[in-house]
Amino acid sequence: MMDRAALGLDSGDELVIAVLRRLIRFAAVNYGDGVSDGELPTANWVAEVLRASGYEPQILARDDAPERANVVLRIPGRDRALPAVLIHGHLDVVPVEASEWSVDPFAGEIVDGYVTGRGSVDMLDTVATMLATAVEWADEGVTPTRDVVMAFVADEEAGGDYGADWLVRNHAALFAGCAVAVGEDGAQFTPVPAPDGREVRLYPIACAERGAMHSLLHVTGPAGHGSRPTRDNAVAKLVAALNRIAEYRWPLQVSPVVAAQLQASATALGLDVDLDDERSIAAVVAALGPAAGALGFTTRVSAALTVLKAGYKVNVIPGYAEARVDVRYPPGAYKTTLAAMNELIGDEVTWEFPEWGEPPESDPNSEWFAAMRAAIVAADPAAVVVPYCMGGSTDGRAFATLGMQAFGFTPLTQAPGGRLPTHIHVANERNPVDGIVGGHAIMRAFLEA
Repeated sequence: MMDRAALGLDSGDELVIAVLRRLIRFAAVNYGDGVSDGELPTANWVAEVLRASGYEPQILARDDAPERANVVLRIPGRDRALPAVLIHGHLDVVPVEASEWSVDPFAGEIVDGYVTGRGSVDMLDTVATMLATAVEWADEGVTPTRDVVMAFVADEEAGGDYGADWLVRNHAALFAGCAVAVGEDGAQFTPVPAPDGREVRLYPIACAERGAMHSLLHVTGPAGHGSRPTRDNAVAKLVAALNRIAEYRWPLQVSPVVAAQLQASATALGLDVDLDDERSIAAVVAALGPAAGALGFTTRVSAALTVLKAGYKVNVIPGYAEARVDVRYPPGAYKTTLAAMNELIGDEVTWEFPEWGEPPESDPNSEWFAAMRAAIVAADPAAVVVPYCMGGSTDGRAFATLGMQAFGFTPLTQAPGGRLPTHIHVANERNPVDGIVGGHAIMRAFLEA
Protein backbone atom coordinates (compact mmCIF):
# COMPACT_ATOMS: atom_id res chain seq x y z
CA MET A 1 0.00 0.00 0.00
CA MET A 2 1.18 3.47 -0.83
CA ASP A 3 2.28 5.68 2.09
CA ARG A 4 -0.01 8.68 1.63
CA ALA A 5 1.65 10.83 4.27
CA ALA A 6 5.08 10.39 2.69
CA LEU A 7 3.67 11.74 -0.58
CA GLY A 8 2.06 14.79 1.00
CA LEU A 9 -1.52 13.52 0.73
CA ASP A 10 -4.12 14.46 3.32
CA SER A 11 -5.26 11.27 5.01
CA GLY A 12 -8.79 12.45 5.74
CA ASP A 13 -9.80 12.88 2.09
CA GLU A 14 -10.96 10.39 -0.49
CA LEU A 15 -7.83 9.47 -2.47
CA VAL A 16 -8.91 11.29 -5.64
CA ILE A 17 -9.61 14.47 -3.65
CA ALA A 18 -6.31 14.26 -1.77
CA VAL A 19 -4.45 13.87 -5.06
CA LEU A 20 -6.29 16.81 -6.63
CA ARG A 21 -5.51 19.10 -3.72
CA ARG A 22 -1.83 18.16 -3.88
CA LEU A 23 -1.71 18.76 -7.63
CA ILE A 24 -3.18 22.25 -7.25
CA ARG A 25 -0.46 23.15 -4.74
CA PHE A 26 2.28 22.61 -7.33
CA ALA A 27 1.06 25.74 -9.18
CA ALA A 28 2.22 24.49 -12.58
CA VAL A 29 1.35 27.73 -14.35
CA ASN A 30 1.81 27.98 -18.11
CA TYR A 31 2.38 31.60 -19.12
CA GLY A 32 2.72 30.87 -22.83
CA ASP A 33 5.62 31.70 -25.14
CA GLY A 34 7.58 28.77 -23.71
CA VAL A 35 7.45 30.02 -20.11
CA SER A 36 6.08 27.78 -17.38
CA ASP A 37 6.51 27.07 -13.67
CA GLY A 38 5.99 23.82 -11.84
CA GLU A 39 5.54 21.26 -14.61
CA LEU A 40 8.71 19.33 -13.77
CA PRO A 41 8.02 19.11 -10.00
CA THR A 42 4.46 18.02 -10.79
CA ALA A 43 5.64 15.37 -13.24
CA ASN A 44 8.26 14.11 -10.80
CA TRP A 45 5.63 13.78 -8.08
CA VAL A 46 3.20 11.96 -10.40
CA ALA A 47 5.96 9.53 -11.31
CA GLU A 48 6.86 9.11 -7.63
CA VAL A 49 3.26 8.20 -6.75
CA LEU A 50 3.15 5.66 -9.58
CA ARG A 51 6.47 4.11 -8.56
CA ALA A 52 5.24 3.85 -4.97
CA SER A 53 2.45 1.64 -6.34
CA GLY A 54 4.85 -0.59 -8.24
CA TYR A 55 4.59 0.95 -11.73
CA GLU A 56 7.41 1.99 -14.04
CA PRO A 57 6.42 5.33 -15.58
CA GLN A 58 8.59 7.23 -18.06
CA ILE A 59 9.42 10.93 -17.68
CA LEU A 60 10.00 12.57 -21.04
CA ALA A 61 10.90 16.13 -22.04
CA ARG A 62 12.52 18.00 -24.89
CA ASP A 63 16.29 18.27 -24.62
CA ASP A 64 16.06 22.06 -24.81
CA ALA A 65 13.36 22.26 -22.12
CA PRO A 66 13.87 19.58 -19.44
CA GLU A 67 11.58 21.52 -17.09
CA ARG A 68 8.59 20.90 -19.40
CA ALA A 69 8.16 17.26 -18.41
CA ASN A 70 5.58 14.62 -19.35
CA VAL A 71 4.84 11.26 -17.72
CA VAL A 72 3.64 8.22 -19.68
CA LEU A 73 2.60 4.86 -18.23
CA ARG A 74 1.23 1.73 -19.91
CA ILE A 75 -0.76 -0.60 -17.67
CA PRO A 76 -1.07 -4.05 -19.29
CA GLY A 77 -4.57 -5.47 -19.67
CA ARG A 78 -5.84 -9.02 -19.42
CA ASP A 79 -6.22 -9.30 -23.21
CA ARG A 80 -3.33 -7.50 -24.86
CA ALA A 81 -4.64 -8.37 -28.32
CA LEU A 82 -7.48 -5.91 -27.82
CA PRO A 83 -7.06 -2.28 -28.92
CA ALA A 84 -5.62 -0.14 -26.12
CA VAL A 85 -7.17 2.95 -24.54
CA LEU A 86 -5.23 6.19 -24.01
CA ILE A 87 -6.38 8.55 -21.28
CA HIS A 88 -4.59 11.89 -21.19
CA GLY A 89 -4.63 14.89 -18.88
CA HIS A 90 -2.50 18.01 -18.73
CA LEU A 91 -0.46 19.09 -15.73
CA ASP A 92 -0.31 22.80 -16.56
CA VAL A 93 -2.83 25.46 -15.58
CA VAL A 94 -3.44 29.03 -16.73
CA PRO A 95 -2.21 32.06 -14.74
CA VAL A 96 -4.30 33.81 -12.08
CA GLU A 97 -4.95 37.33 -10.85
CA ALA A 98 -4.70 36.49 -7.15
CA SER A 99 -6.47 39.72 -6.15
CA GLU A 100 -9.64 38.45 -7.85
CA TRP A 101 -9.75 35.31 -5.69
CA SER A 102 -11.35 35.00 -2.27
CA VAL A 103 -8.91 32.21 -1.33
CA ASP A 104 -5.32 31.35 -2.20
CA PRO A 105 -5.67 29.93 -5.76
CA PHE A 106 -2.92 27.40 -5.11
CA ALA A 107 -3.81 26.23 -1.60
CA GLY A 108 -6.15 23.47 -2.78
CA GLU A 109 -8.67 24.26 -0.07
CA ILE A 110 -12.08 22.64 0.37
CA VAL A 111 -14.65 25.41 0.81
CA ASP A 112 -18.40 24.77 1.15
CA GLY A 113 -18.14 21.32 -0.41
CA TYR A 114 -15.95 22.40 -3.32
CA VAL A 115 -12.29 21.85 -4.08
CA THR A 116 -11.28 25.42 -4.84
CA GLY A 117 -8.15 26.35 -6.76
CA ARG A 118 -6.65 26.89 -10.17
CA GLY A 119 -6.92 23.67 -12.15
CA SER A 120 -9.70 22.15 -10.05
CA VAL A 121 -11.88 22.13 -13.20
CA ASP A 122 -9.28 22.41 -15.97
CA MET A 123 -8.16 19.69 -15.66
CA LEU A 124 -6.34 18.51 -12.56
CA ASP A 125 -9.51 16.77 -11.41
CA THR A 126 -9.11 14.34 -14.31
CA VAL A 127 -5.36 14.00 -13.68
CA ALA A 128 -6.27 13.12 -10.09
CA THR A 129 -8.77 10.54 -11.31
CA MET A 130 -6.14 8.96 -13.56
CA LEU A 131 -3.56 8.81 -10.80
CA ALA A 132 -6.02 7.58 -8.15
CA THR A 133 -7.30 4.88 -10.50
CA ALA A 134 -3.78 3.55 -11.09
CA VAL A 135 -3.06 3.53 -7.35
CA GLU A 136 -6.35 1.81 -6.51
CA TRP A 137 -5.79 -0.84 -9.17
CA ALA A 138 -2.38 -1.61 -7.69
CA ASP A 139 -3.77 -1.76 -4.14
CA GLU A 140 -6.75 -3.93 -5.13
CA GLY A 141 -4.98 -6.16 -7.66
CA VAL A 142 -7.23 -4.99 -10.51
CA THR A 143 -6.17 -5.59 -14.10
CA PRO A 144 -8.12 -3.75 -16.81
CA THR A 145 -9.61 -5.64 -19.74
CA ARG A 146 -7.19 -4.10 -22.24
CA ASP A 147 -3.99 -2.04 -22.08
CA VAL A 148 -4.56 1.41 -20.61
CA VAL A 149 -1.99 4.08 -21.45
CA MET A 150 -1.94 7.13 -19.19
CA ALA A 151 -0.29 10.33 -20.44
CA PHE A 152 0.21 13.19 -17.98
CA VAL A 153 1.30 15.97 -20.31
CA ALA A 154 2.77 19.45 -20.23
CA ASP A 155 1.89 22.55 -22.20
CA GLU A 156 -1.72 21.92 -23.21
CA GLU A 157 -2.60 25.49 -22.28
CA ALA A 158 -0.21 26.86 -24.90
CA GLY A 159 -0.60 24.41 -27.79
CA GLY A 160 1.37 21.30 -26.83
CA ASP A 161 4.78 22.02 -28.37
CA TYR A 162 6.35 20.67 -25.17
CA GLY A 163 3.60 18.16 -24.47
CA ALA A 164 1.18 16.13 -26.60
CA ASP A 165 2.36 17.43 -29.98
CA TRP A 166 5.99 16.72 -29.09
CA LEU A 167 5.17 13.25 -27.73
CA VAL A 168 3.23 12.33 -30.88
CA ARG A 169 6.06 13.49 -33.14
CA ASN A 170 8.91 11.95 -31.16
CA HIS A 171 7.53 9.07 -29.08
CA ALA A 172 4.62 7.68 -31.07
CA ALA A 173 5.64 4.12 -30.15
CA LEU A 174 4.45 4.78 -26.60
CA PHE A 175 0.90 4.86 -27.96
CA ALA A 176 1.13 1.79 -30.17
CA GLY A 177 -2.15 -0.08 -30.39
CA CYS A 178 -4.24 2.74 -28.92
CA ALA A 179 -7.51 3.02 -30.78
CA VAL A 180 -9.06 5.80 -28.71
CA ALA A 181 -7.81 8.89 -26.87
CA VAL A 182 -9.90 9.99 -23.89
CA GLY A 183 -9.33 13.53 -22.64
CA GLU A 184 -11.11 16.75 -21.80
CA ASP A 185 -13.93 17.55 -21.49
CA GLY A 186 -17.39 15.98 -21.24
CA ALA A 187 -19.78 13.65 -19.39
CA GLN A 188 -20.45 16.18 -16.65
CA PHE A 189 -23.89 16.18 -15.04
CA THR A 190 -25.90 19.13 -16.34
CA PRO A 191 -29.50 19.63 -15.20
CA VAL A 192 -31.74 21.16 -17.88
CA PRO A 193 -35.38 22.14 -17.30
CA ALA A 194 -37.47 20.87 -20.21
CA PRO A 195 -40.37 22.97 -21.57
CA ASP A 196 -42.84 20.49 -20.03
CA GLY A 197 -41.38 20.94 -16.54
CA ARG A 198 -39.21 17.80 -16.41
CA GLU A 199 -35.57 17.93 -15.37
CA VAL A 200 -33.37 16.43 -18.07
CA ARG A 201 -30.19 14.93 -16.60
CA LEU A 202 -27.82 15.71 -19.46
CA TYR A 203 -24.31 14.24 -19.81
CA PRO A 204 -22.68 15.55 -23.02
CA ILE A 205 -19.65 13.59 -24.30
CA ALA A 206 -17.32 15.48 -26.64
CA CYS A 207 -16.95 13.70 -29.98
CA ALA A 208 -15.49 16.58 -31.98
CA GLU A 209 -13.60 19.82 -31.70
CA ARG A 210 -13.62 22.99 -33.72
CA GLY A 211 -10.49 23.68 -35.69
CA ALA A 212 -8.43 26.81 -35.10
CA MET A 213 -6.66 29.23 -37.40
CA HIS A 214 -4.82 31.55 -35.02
CA SER A 215 -4.19 34.00 -37.80
CA LEU A 216 -1.54 36.70 -38.05
CA LEU A 217 -2.32 39.39 -40.66
CA HIS A 218 0.37 41.88 -41.59
CA VAL A 219 0.96 44.50 -44.25
CA THR A 220 3.77 46.88 -45.17
CA GLY A 221 3.71 50.22 -46.93
CA PRO A 222 5.77 53.37 -47.26
CA ALA A 223 6.24 55.28 -44.01
CA GLY A 224 5.72 59.00 -44.18
CA HIS A 225 4.55 62.24 -42.60
CA GLY A 226 0.99 62.33 -41.36
CA SER A 227 0.41 65.62 -43.21
CA ARG A 228 0.91 63.85 -46.54
CA PRO A 229 -1.58 60.95 -46.63
CA THR A 230 -1.32 58.28 -49.28
CA ARG A 231 -3.61 55.53 -50.52
CA ASP A 232 -0.74 53.08 -50.01
CA ASN A 233 -1.28 53.07 -46.22
CA ALA A 234 -0.49 49.88 -44.31
CA VAL A 235 -3.01 50.66 -41.54
CA ALA A 236 -5.82 51.44 -43.96
CA LYS A 237 -5.25 48.20 -45.89
CA LEU A 238 -5.22 46.14 -42.72
CA VAL A 239 -8.32 47.81 -41.31
CA ALA A 240 -10.19 47.23 -44.58
CA ALA A 241 -9.39 43.51 -44.43
CA LEU A 242 -10.38 43.31 -40.76
CA ASN A 243 -13.66 45.06 -41.50
CA ARG A 244 -14.48 42.54 -44.22
CA ILE A 245 -13.83 39.68 -41.78
CA ALA A 246 -15.84 41.33 -38.98
CA GLU A 247 -18.84 42.04 -41.21
CA TYR A 248 -18.94 38.67 -42.96
CA ARG A 249 -21.90 36.45 -42.12
CA TRP A 250 -20.51 32.92 -42.10
CA PRO A 251 -22.97 30.36 -43.48
CA LEU A 252 -24.57 27.60 -41.43
CA GLN A 253 -22.33 24.48 -41.40
CA VAL A 254 -23.73 21.68 -39.25
CA SER A 255 -21.21 18.87 -38.91
CA PRO A 256 -22.40 15.29 -38.21
CA VAL A 257 -21.56 15.48 -34.49
CA VAL A 258 -23.32 18.84 -34.08
CA ALA A 259 -26.32 17.43 -35.97
CA ALA A 260 -26.38 14.44 -33.59
CA GLN A 261 -26.11 16.78 -30.60
CA LEU A 262 -29.01 18.91 -31.81
CA GLN A 263 -31.19 15.90 -32.58
CA ALA A 264 -30.49 14.15 -29.26
CA SER A 265 -30.93 17.34 -27.23
CA ALA A 266 -34.18 18.23 -28.99
CA THR A 267 -35.55 14.74 -28.40
CA ALA A 268 -34.62 14.86 -24.70
CA LEU A 269 -36.39 18.21 -24.34
CA GLY A 270 -39.48 17.08 -26.26
CA LEU A 271 -38.77 19.41 -29.18
CA ASP A 272 -38.40 19.05 -32.95
CA VAL A 273 -35.45 20.50 -34.83
CA ASP A 274 -34.90 21.28 -38.51
CA LEU A 275 -31.16 21.22 -39.14
CA ASP A 276 -31.55 23.46 -42.20
CA ASP A 277 -33.47 26.15 -40.31
CA GLU A 278 -31.45 28.59 -38.21
CA ARG A 279 -34.49 29.60 -36.15
CA SER A 280 -35.24 25.97 -35.32
CA ILE A 281 -31.65 25.40 -34.23
CA ALA A 282 -31.70 28.61 -32.19
CA ALA A 283 -34.83 27.40 -30.39
CA VAL A 284 -33.03 24.24 -29.23
CA VAL A 285 -30.00 26.26 -28.11
CA ALA A 286 -32.26 28.62 -26.17
CA ALA A 287 -34.14 25.73 -24.54
CA LEU A 288 -30.86 24.21 -23.35
CA GLY A 289 -29.91 27.49 -21.67
CA PRO A 290 -26.45 27.41 -20.02
CA ALA A 291 -26.22 23.69 -20.88
CA ALA A 292 -25.90 24.64 -24.56
CA GLY A 293 -22.30 25.63 -23.91
CA ALA A 294 -20.61 26.31 -27.23
CA LEU A 295 -23.44 24.84 -29.32
CA GLY A 296 -24.49 28.27 -30.55
CA PHE A 297 -20.98 28.79 -31.93
CA THR A 298 -20.26 25.35 -33.39
CA THR A 299 -22.83 25.59 -36.19
CA ARG A 300 -20.67 27.94 -38.24
CA VAL A 301 -17.24 29.54 -38.44
CA SER A 302 -16.44 32.32 -35.98
CA ALA A 303 -13.74 34.95 -36.39
CA ALA A 304 -12.81 37.17 -33.43
CA LEU A 305 -10.49 40.17 -33.91
CA THR A 306 -8.19 40.02 -30.90
CA VAL A 307 -4.94 41.98 -31.41
CA LEU A 308 -4.11 45.12 -33.42
CA LYS A 309 -0.69 46.78 -33.60
CA ALA A 310 0.45 49.73 -35.72
CA GLY A 311 2.17 53.08 -35.45
CA TYR A 312 4.00 54.94 -32.73
CA LYS A 313 3.28 58.67 -33.26
CA VAL A 314 0.22 60.57 -34.43
CA ASN A 315 2.00 62.48 -37.20
CA VAL A 316 3.89 59.48 -38.62
CA ILE A 317 2.33 57.10 -41.14
CA PRO A 318 3.66 53.67 -40.06
CA GLY A 319 5.28 51.35 -42.55
CA TYR A 320 3.93 48.21 -40.89
CA ALA A 321 0.69 47.06 -39.27
CA GLU A 322 -0.40 43.69 -37.92
CA ALA A 323 -3.42 42.05 -36.36
CA ARG A 324 -4.41 38.70 -34.96
CA VAL A 325 -7.71 36.98 -35.61
CA ASP A 326 -8.93 33.88 -33.77
CA VAL A 327 -10.76 31.85 -36.41
CA ARG A 328 -12.61 28.69 -35.33
CA TYR A 329 -14.27 26.36 -37.81
CA PRO A 330 -16.51 23.28 -37.62
CA PRO A 331 -15.10 19.80 -38.25
CA GLY A 332 -14.74 19.19 -41.97
CA ALA A 333 -14.69 22.90 -42.85
CA TYR A 334 -10.94 23.51 -43.12
CA LYS A 335 -10.78 24.00 -46.89
CA THR A 336 -13.89 26.15 -47.17
CA THR A 337 -12.75 28.32 -44.25
CA LEU A 338 -9.30 28.75 -45.77
CA ALA A 339 -10.81 29.77 -49.12
CA ALA A 340 -13.17 32.26 -47.48
CA MET A 341 -10.38 33.83 -45.41
CA ASN A 342 -8.19 34.21 -48.49
CA GLU A 343 -11.00 36.05 -50.26
CA LEU A 344 -11.88 38.26 -47.30
CA ILE A 345 -8.28 39.25 -46.61
CA GLY A 346 -7.48 39.97 -50.25
CA ASP A 347 -4.19 40.42 -52.05
CA GLU A 348 -2.86 43.48 -50.23
CA VAL A 349 -2.50 41.84 -46.82
CA THR A 350 -0.29 38.84 -46.01
CA TRP A 351 -1.53 36.27 -43.51
CA GLU A 352 -0.35 33.05 -41.89
CA PHE A 353 -1.35 30.62 -39.16
CA PRO A 354 -0.10 27.40 -37.52
CA GLU A 355 -1.01 24.47 -39.77
CA TRP A 356 -3.14 22.16 -37.64
CA GLY A 357 -5.40 20.80 -40.36
CA GLU A 358 -8.80 19.26 -39.79
CA PRO A 359 -9.93 18.94 -36.16
CA PRO A 360 -10.84 15.50 -34.80
CA GLU A 361 -14.36 14.17 -35.28
CA SER A 362 -15.20 10.80 -33.73
CA ASP A 363 -18.15 8.48 -34.12
CA PRO A 364 -20.95 8.81 -31.52
CA ASN A 365 -22.25 5.44 -32.77
CA SER A 366 -18.97 3.69 -31.91
CA GLU A 367 -18.40 1.03 -29.27
CA TRP A 368 -16.29 3.54 -27.33
CA PHE A 369 -19.15 6.01 -27.01
CA ALA A 370 -21.45 3.14 -26.06
CA ALA A 371 -19.05 2.07 -23.30
CA MET A 372 -18.88 5.61 -21.93
CA ARG A 373 -22.66 5.86 -22.00
CA ALA A 374 -22.97 2.51 -20.20
CA ALA A 375 -20.64 3.66 -17.41
CA ILE A 376 -22.66 6.86 -16.94
CA VAL A 377 -26.07 5.14 -17.00
CA ALA A 378 -24.89 2.53 -14.49
CA ALA A 379 -24.22 5.38 -12.07
CA ASP A 380 -27.25 7.47 -13.04
CA PRO A 381 -30.07 5.44 -14.68
CA ALA A 382 -31.90 8.65 -15.61
CA ALA A 383 -28.91 10.02 -17.52
CA VAL A 384 -29.42 11.38 -21.04
CA VAL A 385 -26.08 10.99 -22.80
CA VAL A 386 -25.58 13.11 -25.93
CA PRO A 387 -22.60 13.81 -28.20
CA TYR A 388 -21.31 17.34 -28.59
CA CYS A 389 -18.66 19.40 -30.34
CA MET A 390 -16.28 21.47 -28.21
CA GLY A 391 -15.96 25.14 -28.99
CA GLY A 392 -12.17 25.02 -28.73
CA SER A 393 -9.45 22.42 -29.09
CA THR A 394 -7.53 20.07 -26.81
CA ASP A 395 -4.62 17.63 -26.90
CA GLY A 396 -7.05 15.20 -28.54
CA ARG A 397 -6.15 16.95 -31.79
CA ALA A 398 -2.55 15.70 -31.50
CA PHE A 399 -3.40 12.13 -30.56
CA ALA A 400 -5.97 11.90 -33.37
CA THR A 401 -3.11 12.27 -35.87
CA LEU A 402 -2.00 8.77 -34.81
CA GLY A 403 -5.32 7.36 -36.03
CA MET A 404 -7.14 7.32 -32.69
CA GLN A 405 -10.72 8.38 -32.19
CA ALA A 406 -10.71 11.28 -29.73
CA PHE A 407 -13.36 11.87 -27.08
CA GLY A 408 -13.84 14.34 -24.27
CA PHE A 409 -14.83 12.27 -21.23
CA THR A 410 -14.13 13.75 -17.81
CA PRO A 411 -17.23 12.67 -15.86
CA LEU A 412 -18.76 14.46 -12.91
CA THR A 413 -21.91 13.34 -11.12
CA GLN A 414 -24.62 15.31 -9.35
CA ALA A 415 -23.53 16.90 -6.07
CA PRO A 416 -25.77 17.81 -3.10
CA GLY A 417 -27.21 21.29 -2.85
CA GLY A 418 -27.13 21.90 -6.58
CA ARG A 419 -23.37 22.33 -6.54
CA LEU A 420 -21.92 22.56 -10.05
CA PRO A 421 -18.38 23.27 -11.24
CA THR A 422 -17.46 26.76 -12.41
CA HIS A 423 -16.34 27.48 -15.93
CA ILE A 424 -12.66 27.08 -16.75
CA HIS A 425 -10.06 29.82 -16.33
CA VAL A 426 -12.23 31.91 -13.99
CA ALA A 427 -11.43 33.41 -10.60
CA ASN A 428 -12.44 31.18 -7.69
CA GLU A 429 -12.42 28.12 -9.95
CA ARG A 430 -14.02 25.29 -8.01
CA ASN A 431 -15.37 21.78 -8.42
CA PRO A 432 -17.79 19.93 -6.10
CA VAL A 433 -16.18 17.19 -4.01
CA ASP A 434 -19.07 14.75 -4.44
CA GLY A 435 -19.20 15.28 -8.19
CA ILE A 436 -15.49 14.50 -8.52
CA VAL A 437 -15.77 11.36 -6.41
CA GLY A 438 -18.76 10.14 -8.44
CA GLY A 439 -17.03 10.98 -11.70
CA HIS A 440 -13.96 9.05 -10.60
CA ALA A 441 -16.11 5.95 -10.11
CA ILE A 442 -17.56 6.35 -13.63
CA MET A 443 -14.10 6.72 -15.15
CA ARG A 444 -12.87 3.61 -13.32
CA ALA A 445 -15.87 1.62 -14.55
CA PHE A 446 -15.22 2.70 -18.13
CA LEU A 447 -11.49 1.96 -18.04
CA GLU A 448 -11.99 -1.42 -16.40
CA ALA A 449 -14.58 -2.44 -19.00
